[in-house]
Amino acid sequence: MNSRICEMLDIEFPLVAFTHCRDVVVAVSKAGGCGVLGAVGMSPEILEQELKWIDDHIDGKPYGVDVLIPNKMVGKDEKFDAEKLVGMIPQEYADFRADVLENHDIPSPELRNIDTGGSGFAANTQSGGAKALLDVAFQHPIKLIANALGVPPDWMLQMGKDNDVKVAALLGTAQHAINQVKAGVDILVVSGTEAGGHCGSVSTMVLIPEVYEAIQPYGDVPILAAGGIVTGKQMAAAMTMGASGAWCGSVWLTTVESEIHPVVKEKMIAASSSQTVRSRSRTGKHSRQLVSPWTEAWESDKAPDPLPMPLQPMVAEPALAKVNKLAEGGHDGAKGLATHWVGQGVGLMNQSISASDVVMEFKEDFLEAYERLDNFMQE
Repeated sequence: MNSRICEMLDIEFPLVAFTHCRDVVVAVSKAGGCGVLGAVGMSPEILEQELKWIDDHIDGKPYGVDVLIPNKMVGKDEKFDAEKLVGMIPQEYADFRADVLENHDIPSPELRNIDTGGSGFAANTQSGGAKALLDVAFQHPIKLIANALGVPPDWMLQMGKDNDVKVAALLGTAQHAINQVKAGVDILVVSGTEAGGHCGSVSTMVLIPEVYEAIQPYGDVPILAAGGIVTGKQMAAAMTMGASGAWCGSVWLTTVESEIHPVVKEKMIAASSSQTVRSRSRTGKHSRQLVSPWTEAWESDKAPDPLPMPLQPMVAEPALAKVNKLAEGGHDGAKGLATHWVGQGVGLMNQSISASDVVMEFKEDFLEAYERLDNFMQE
């Protein structure tokens, strides 16, 4: 396609897939898009293994890596100290998470103690941890690196320039977009509130044209539209408003290759667009998740106010890891509690097909939308 994203990333179709699953990365890239592997939950050693596997299976097609370096976070400019972070978490948070699980027949006495077991996310979101991941990534033939929750640090932008790798940044407001352009980011991932994971409060339909207009005095940086986009028609609509392609995450969660457990896949396939919640209860910053008794408990009046990042993940992730493990074993209470990040587009995700078939459907749907729009112009 005649898109700046295709030209920059050397791909056929301007569809970029954010995923934590290496199989999805490979399938999307081989189908003409660009898979991007989310690395924030991995150690450098695991990331090396994942990228080596991708290199061995992707047939030289382009792919990227995503990290998360927040501009604002507890302990951001300090040396990482997991024990210090543990000491900042009040006992009521440990008790609350244990109570939620025990109310669903999951005995959890160990969760009444906060330990360093959930601190991997905290380590990887600090500059040192993120740089260790990117040092690994740049040893592989990546085409793109992406950052969420703020302007990428100067050293990350320089790594991109030095290695001829494009740098993308996720954002949710027009002012943030201007800041990213001024910093020298190559691609803007403009994410509406409909998105899964971290998101702002402005809808995709409003945000894309707003950002496109706002950045023009500073530079016409290409936009990847994100937020609730799970079809080619939505992608086409976003591109009429100023985007040069789409960045999608949720749509890959119900694919055959997806890493999430069948229990959660089934929930997503059955869910409507209203069965998600934008909450601070998982990471300390607003992120959109599938509604479950776990998310409902944290939104109740009895819940403590979520802690700032990275403290809240140290509360939530160990509990949810236990939930997921028990759900895989068939525990009814755990199956009910199980949740995952997903956008409002979940209401259109009604089947489980391969990731390559999803890309094909995007292409066909995009062409259908283009032809429909073209018909309006004919006499």
